[in-house]
Amino acid sequence: MNSLRARLLSLPRRYKRILQVVTDVFLVWFALWLAFVVRIGLDEMINPFVLHTWLFLTAPIVTIPLFIHFGMYRAVLRYFGNDALIAIVKAVSLSSLIIGVVVYWYSNHQNVVPRSIIFNYWWLSLIMIGGLRLALRQFFLGDWFTAAQHVPFTNRDDGLPRVAIYGAGSAGNQLVAALRMGRLMRPVAFIDDDSTISDRVISGLQVYKPKHIQRMIDATGAQEILLAIPSSTRGRRREILGFLEGFPLHVRSVPGFMDLASGRVKVDDIQEVDIADLLGRDPVPAQEDLLEHCIRGQVVLVTGAGGSIGSELCRQILELQPTTLILFEHSEYNLYSIMSELEARVLRDSLGVKLLPILGSIRHQDKLVDVMKTWHVNTVYHAAAYKHVPMVEHNISEGFLNNVIGTLNTAQAAIVSQVANFVLISTDKAVRPTNVMGSTKRLAEMTLQALSRELEPALFNDAVPTLNHTRFTMVRFGNVLGSSGSVIPLFHKQIKSGGPLTVTHPKITRYFMTIPEAAQLVIQAGSMGQGGDVFVLDMGEPVKITELAEKMIHLSGLSVRSEKKPLGDIAIEFTGLRPGEKLYEELLIGDNVDATQHPMIMSANEDYLSWGILRPRLTELLCAIENHDYSKVRQLLRETVSGYTPDGEIVDWSYQQRRLEL
Repeated sequence: MNSLRARLLSLPRRYKRILQVVTDVFLVWFALWLAFVVRIGLDEMINPFVLHTWLFLTAPIVTIPLFIHFGMYRAVLRYFGNDALIAIVKAVSLSSLIIGVVVYWYSNHQNVVPRSIIFNYWWLSLIMIGGLRLALRQFFLGDWFTAAQHVPFTNRDDGLPRVAIYGAGSAGNQLVAALRMGRLMRPVAFIDDDSTISDRVISGLQVYKPKHIQRMIDATGAQEILLAIPSSTRGRRREILGFLEGFPLHVRSVPGFMDLASGRVKVDDIQEVDIADLLGRDPVPAQEDLLEHCIRGQVVLVTGAGGSIGSELCRQILELQPTTLILFEHSEYNLYSIMSELEARVLRDSLGVKLLPILGSIRHQDKLVDVMKTWHVNTVYHAAAYKHVPMVEHNISEGFLNNVIGTLNTAQAAIVSQVANFVLISTDKAVRPTNVMGSTKRLAEMTLQALSRELEPALFNDAVPTLNHTRFTMVRFGNVLGSSGSVIPLFHKQIKSGGPLTVTHPKITRYFMTIPEAAQLVIQAGSMGQGGDVFVLDMGEPVKITELAEKMIHLSGLSVRSEKKPLGDIAIEFTGLRPGEKLYEELLIGDNVDATQHPMIMSANEDYLSWGILRPRLTELLCAIENHDYSKVRQLLRETVSGYTPDGEIVDWSYQQRRLEL
């Protein structure tokens, strides 16, 4: 059977059509002959081929052209569906009507043909022509037992992973069809919350209630559950995932409708469960006026455009139709990657946005000024920064020069170039920091706060003071899911390799937000500032990393190995806090916070130093960096950044090496 199937599939399209036409001619003749048998019976019937030869010649002459007209020979039998069945009904019905007219006219002159023959011919043709095509579809798919899986003696083990589909709606049925055609998984059951369809059969699969999942596993041998509920809220998905944790099943999902509609994925693209579903928080709809205020019809520049946040900002800014989007990035590969993606989107959606990829570093102020003046930039989103806490702790000078001096360079370039809006992407680690990364990000915030209060600031590089027309805004938030260095991709990788999952401390917690939601809120917050504002995004409740690791193990169909369960699949190991790492993160330095017009964005009233005080302090810090005096750097940071309490010894690589040499 397999060799016959392969041989038929390999035939040229022309030969396949000829074979279908010849087969349909014989089916038409056979249906017409059976119509006489049903009407007259075999005992009394004279051979209709001899008695009504004209009718058997007329039937295919009328029928085959109609079949061609309705596209029946253009349909691919492997993907034969409802549209093709409707076409068959139309073609057969119309051909039967025409044959009926011919019989009525011709029977007045020759042998009489019973009128019921036409009706019999109609329904027999539908059964034969439509039924054969449905049978051939199953034959080419190699799946004869789809609708008979509960019939005794029809079950078979084809070696494919057995999966249950959570959600018997349109997405679930599309997924079942895709899986059957792909032949990579075998769908064996539906699970659905709708009690009206429980215990029924849909697409050949029995529908189970969620409370009967164990019974479903015992009956079908399901190994995985695929979530096909793209329209459900994150809160509901979190409930479902929490319920499924108790079963030995690997849980994965199909994409959402927006991803399907955009063409980024297909319905049969199976992915691991989105960790955002475990957080269970639904994003608040964006306010269009805030999204468009600083972008539509303007020239926008994004620094760090190839990073996790920067690239997502570029994607969302592109949709808001600026005239020009400038991608400023020091990594050639990252710039190439995001540029290629955005160019493809511009071409696909016919967007009238000019894209400019600029290789450069925020450490070079002249380059920034040249770019901003040349293209008359209106809005800057400053996402370029070093954000990895232990890495910056080991490389203090680079962290300071990039996060503080780089931000200062970009801000001063904006002032000189008369940029209207400047938005800094900050972090919750800037609040009472215990590490260099957090203290440098807070110092970057303080720099913008100080500059925003100066009408004509004396620039740090002793350039001629320039009238300040730039509105500076800072947006502070926590960890984003899936960013470079995020714990989530690390956990996925460790689960695939068999573990263990490494967590720094049993009690460590973090705030989490999805990258798209964070970028969208950053854009809206940047539109609300009056100058020097520090906005804080509502990150929801902090998440315990240990519990997150356990959930990811359970939803992979595995169990946690511990002292109580020594036979578990994957262990969780605690490695100890890394240099500069905190157990808990905070979003506010004080309690002085105000609501804004957006429910997810708060305005923090933070203390700051005037530019006259801060400017010489930055000079001292820069001098200490140049002299590799990291003890002095730490002392100055403690004196400047409120709440900075470094934890442990200085672990900068250069500092440690010099101490060894001494």
